[in-house]
Amino acid sequence: MSKTTLPRPDRNLAMELVRVTEAAAISAARHMGTGNKEEGDQAAVDAMRAFLKTVEMKGTVIIGEGEKDEAPMLFNGEEVGTGNGPEVDLAVDPVEGTRLLAEGRPNAISVIAVAEKGSMWNPGQSFYMNKIVVEANARQAIDITKSPSTNLINIAEALDRNVEDLTVFVLDKPRHASLIEDIRQTGARIMLNSDGDVMGALMAAIPGTGIDVLMGIGGTPEGVIAAAAVKAVGGGMQGMRAPQRVDEKRKLREANVDLHEVLSLNDLIRSDNTFFAATGITGTNFLEGVHFDRRGGVTTESIVLRSLTGSIRYVKGIHQLNRRREIGGSLGTTPAHVAMDIIGPA
Repeated sequence: MSKTTLPRPDRNLAMELVRVTEAAAISAARHMGTGNKEEGDQAAVDAMRAFLKTVEMKGTVIIGEGEKDEAPMLFNGEEVGTGNGPEVDLAVDPVEGTRLLAEGRPNAISVIAVAEKGSMWNPGQSFYMNKIVVEANARQAIDITKSPSTNLINIAEALDRNVEDLTVFVLDKPRHASLIEDIRQTGARIMLNSDGDVMGALMAAIPGTGIDVLMGIGGTPEGVIAAAAVKAVGGGMQGMRAPQRVDEKRKLREANVDLHEVLSLNDLIRSDNTFFAATGITGTNFLEGVHFDRRGGVTTESIVLRSLTGSIRYVKGIHQLNRRREIGGSLGTTPAHVAMDIIGPA
């Protein structure tokens, strides 16, 4: 290999990245139901950053918390990993569903996606995106430029099912009033969720989860994260920028961005070698939440995906709290150090 050729990820990085999401989930779970979104999110960020330092890669955060502004969040452009190994792009959400976590509601997860360097779409000033996600058998049936009812009819036909048997994941937001009405007119069922459309996209892309389609407007950064998972399982996804804020609309207009552009799965993630890992914080339809037992153990459940092989792994982690390690010469007491004590360094 020449010196100018970058090494391609040749191992399942997601099996290492799942330790990162486990740590973030364990740290965040301590704050479940406290009503404080910031504390749970901060604990997860600290743990995720600490564990990313142990992964053999030269990573750049493409989807994080915006440009660095003295905030301790993982920020766009931040370099992570050991600095050795393959060069990769990362999209992270230490807590997807901070409100769900704070209120003790289902579907909060910790999630990370990785793709080869330069292959991950950077949304720039686009914060909201209209999305549609389905499983592999229906990926040729979707067209986001058509009405929800037309899409549902075509999806049902592709899946050899009745429209009435489909379940659609939609965020419970005022902006979706007409979408919800359109879906109801078809007879399809709806699962409304206040937050968490990465989880919704994941469930829509994997058969047998009880969700057949994701529709509606959610975060653009979350769309890129979801795309890594959808690509890994061979699902179908399309998106269109759908600005919701005045400043967002103004900045996109000034940049001459075409709001009618349809973003395919390959536009969002150009690489065929993507990695995705997610760990349940609060329980989901198919991932258990973090469980602390009376004997000092912690149980986690995660999903690990890789597009190059199409592999899907469910990882059950049983961690012992009493097997603590010293870090830097002293026993760690921060959430990140506690997570490191539980899971252990690389």
